[in-house]
Amino acid sequence: MDTKNDRFGTGGSRLSRRELLKSMACGGLVLTGAASLLSGCARQVRELDERLTGDRERDEGETAEARALTYRLPTEDGDWIPPVSHVARLPTDQGEIRVEGLGTFGFDSSHVETVRSDIFRPGHFSLFDILVHLSEKGDLVLDYHFDEALDAHVIDGVDGEEGWWYNAHYPAGWFEASVTRMDHYPYKNGTVVRLDRVRADRVATIYETYREEMQRLAVNGGQVVIPDVTIRVPGGRVDFEDVVVNAHDARSDMLQPGVVTALDAIISLAEQGQISDLELTWYERIGRADPVDSYWVERINDHIATGGCGFVYECGPREFSGFAGAHNHIPADVQVSRSPEYALWFWICLGRGVL
Repeated sequence: MDTKNDRFGTGGSRLSRRELLKSMACGGLVLTGAASLLSGCARQVRELDERLTGDRERDEGETAEARALTYRLPTEDGDWIPPVSHVARLPTDQGEIRVEGLGTFGFDSSHVETVRSDIFRPGHFSLFDILVHLSEKGDLVLDYHFDEALDAHVIDGVDGEEGWWYNAHYPAGWFEASVTRMDHYPYKNGTVVRLDRVRADRVATIYETYREEMQRLAVNGGQVVIPDVTIRVPGGRVDFEDVVVNAHDARSDMLQPGVVTALDAIISLAEQGQISDLELTWYERIGRADPVDSYWVERINDHIATGGCGFVYECGPREFSGFAGAHNHIPADVQVSRSPEYALWFWICLGRGVL
C-alpha cells in the first residue's frame, strides 16, 4: 500500500473551532464531483446539524448511563472492535413504500424476510426485500433475477413495466441519490422508501459499476482492495493506494460474519499502522433521527468530533461520486463494501448561526 501524506496531523495539535470553520467554509471545501456543489454543501451542513442537535439534546436531557459510548481502538486486549456488543433494534414498524404509478403499499416490517441471508442476520433485511414481500402477498407483481456478475438482484419489471430505481431515507433524513445495491440497503424503523421510473441507460450505468466492482474483487482473489482511500482534515489530507480491507464484524448483530463494510476500511488502516488514534461512538439516536443504532467515527488521529465538527464519508464508483450517488446516509458500519473504486472520509464543521 502506497501513502501520500500532506499535513495529516498525528502530533497532537488541535485547531480552534474558528480555524476549523474558516478551513471548511463551503466555498473553499474541495471534495469530489458533485459534492463540491453548493447544494451538496447544504446537505453536509444538515447532516452535521443533526449531530449537533443530538449532542445538545443528549447533554441536556439524558442521564450519564444513557449517553453515547465511545471506544478507542485497538482495545486494551488488542481487539479492533468495541468490547461491548451493541444490538440494533429489529424492524417492527408498519412501513410503507410508494411505487410510482401504482400507489402506496403498506407492510408489517416484522414479517419481511431477506433474500440476502449471506448479508443480513435474521430479522434484518434490505429495501429490495420489501418488494419481494409485497409480491409474495399479491400486492404487486415483481419480476426479478439474481445476477451473480453484479452480486445484486435485478428488477426486470413491476406490474409489467420496466425501468425502476429506488430512493429512500432514514428518520429525520431527506431523499438523496444512491447507487448502493437495493438488496444491500438496510431497512430500519421509520425508513421512507419509494420506487420510481427512471431511464434505462442510468440503470445500465449503475449496473456496469457493480460489474466492475466484482471484476476487481475477482482479480484480487476475493480480497477487498480499495484503489484509493482519502482522509481529508482541515489543512491536510492523506491518500492511500490499494488498501487491503478485512472484515472485523463490528456489526455482528445485524450482518453476517465476514461481510466487509465501509467502516472496515478505516479500521484496516488503523490496524496496518496508518492511523495512530481511532475512536468510535455508538449512537442510539442523533437529534430527531431515531433509531440510529450505529457506530460513528469520532476520532482519526488529532481530529476529534466535537460540537458541530466531525467526519462523514462516501464510497463507491467515481462516476457517481459525491451526491451523484456515492454519498448517502447509510451508516458506515452497515454500508456493505464489495470492492468500491474509492473511499473518502472528510471533516466538516458548522455551528448554528455561523455558516
